[in-house]
Amino acid sequence: MQLNSKRKRHVPELNTSALPDLIFTVLFFFMIVTHMRQTDVNMNVVTPSGNELQKLQKRYAVTYLYIGYDTDGKMLMQLDKESVNVANLATALQEKRSHLPDDEKQYLTVSVKADRKIPAKVIGEVKAALRKANVLRISYTATENIKKP
Repeated sequence: MQLNSKRKRHVPELNTSALPDLIFTVLFFFMIVTHMRQTDVNMNVVTPSGNELQKLQKRYAVTYLYIGYDTDGKMLMQLDKESVNVANLATALQEKRSHLPDDEKQYLTVSVKADRKIPAKVIGEVKAALRKANVLRISYTATENIKKP
């Protein structure tokens, strides 16, 4: 019995016709589940920590107020994408409310993300400005304490 040594082994080609569909599906999945930041924060904010935290349930009609320090140690405030100070915060919030649909105006919520080193006096001034703008729904952002066993 003689073996045919001249016989060439043929390696089958890899079928890549479904590869673009697979790549598109994975890309689409990550686009859906990835949270995209819509606002560039121009300051450093280290939020305080807490134990009894709750997530913000209704996220429509939410405006984010960032209070922190820049690299030089100067305190800054940012309402969504625009820089504000306490004096014009009420006016800026009334303008934001005017752009909302009528049925969502009553649900306007300000989520305050303040650095843990911001003085309580500043937070009090911010709360007074929110009352002046008739924004009565306020949420404070904090990081959760990790309980060690």
